[in-house]
Amino acid sequence: MFRPLLVIPVLLCFLLSLPARAGAEARPSRADLQRVLELHARSSVRVRGPQHAGPGIIVGTDGQVLTAVSHVGPQSAQVEHEGNALTARVVLSSTVLQVAVVAGPQGAWPAAPVRLVPEGLAGRWVVGVMPARKKGQRDTPKAAVAKAAPAPFFDVDLTLAPGSPLYDGDGRLVGLVVERRGRGARALPLSAVKAELASADTP
Repeated sequence: MFRPLLVIPVLLCFLLSLPARAGAEARPSRADLQRVLELHARSSVRVRGPQHAGPGIIVGTDGQVLTAVSHVGPQSAQVEHEGNALTARVVLSSTVLQVAVVAGPQGAWPAAPVRLVPEGLAGRWVVGVMPARKKGQRDTPKAAVAKAAPAPFFDVDLTLAPGSPLYDGDGRLVGLVVERRGRGARALPLSAVKAELASADTP
C-alpha cells in the first residue's frame, strides 16, 4: 500500500546523499549529448493535471516525479509513462518555486541520475532535450550555458516547456525548467528543490 508520508523523507535522504562536484566543465561532446538523450528517453514522463499537461522527470525509484506546478492538481495528477496513465499523489507543490513533486504507485521506476550543485549553475553547461516538432522526427539534445537570474533560479537559451529537465554532460539531472521566457527559459536547480523538500519535511 502506498504510504505518502514516507515520500518526502525518502527522496530527501536520496538527494542529501549525492556528492557535489565543483570546477570548470568543458562543453558537452556529441557523445555526451547522445548519452543525455538515451537517459532522457528512459526517465522522462508526461504529467497531466486538471488544467494543464507537460513534461516531468522521474527522480526516485519509488515513483517520485519532478514537474512544473502548473501540471498538477491540488492533490493528484496523472503520470503517463510507457503508454500507461497512472494516478499520482501530490507530495510537494510550491507556487513560489513553480515546481511540484508527485508520487506514483510503488514499483521499480527508472529514475534519472541526479547531481546537486550547491554553488549554483550559472556559467555551467547544461543540456536540454528539444522535442520533435513533427511526427517522425527525433528529439534533439542541445547544450547551452546557464545564465545568472534572481536567486534561486537561472536562465538558459533553450526553448523548453515548464517541467522539462536539464542535465549535465554526464546525463545527470541538475535542474528543471519552470517558465518559458521568450526564446529561452527560466529554470530551478535541484539544490533549491532539496531545500524545499527539507522545509516541507520539518514539523
